[in-house]
Amino acid sequence: MPRSLGIDLGDARVGVAISDELNFLAHPLETIVVKNTPALPRILTLIAEKNIDTIIVGVPRNMDGSHGPASEKSKAFIETLKQKAPCRVLPWDERLTTVSAQRSLREAGRKAHEQKSIIDQAAAQIILQSWMDSQPPLPEPESNG
Repeated sequence: MPRSLGIDLGDARVGVAISDELNFLAHPLETIVVKNTPALPRILTLIAEKNIDTIIVGVPRNMDGSHGPASEKSKAFIETLKQKAPCRVLPWDERLTTVSAQRSLREAGRKAHEQKSIIDQAAAQIILQSWMDSQPPLPEPESNG
């Protein structure tokens, strides 16, 4: 079954999360270190490797709902990805996802210096999970008997 990717876009690192086969739960997948690996080609590779049909890209907004410079970068990335990716690419409000991810990791016993390598994946997981949770449930299959 097709799966979904969640993207937490950053200047230095890009967090990536993936759904399970039923698009029910999001799981951390990887952190793309931008100086070592350009994000766009890696994401396009993941689309092909993981049978992705939807990509959810976090768009940071200010607490008042307005868009700042990071939001504009995300929107530009989304437009580029829409032109290159053979699947749906959707924006998603990511306000406070990094804060939430930091809190979750801290509660799981991760020290601050241990969080750096996985915080972006955790934020991408929250972005993807919140989008999946907002989707209407699939209809129950009809029984023939």
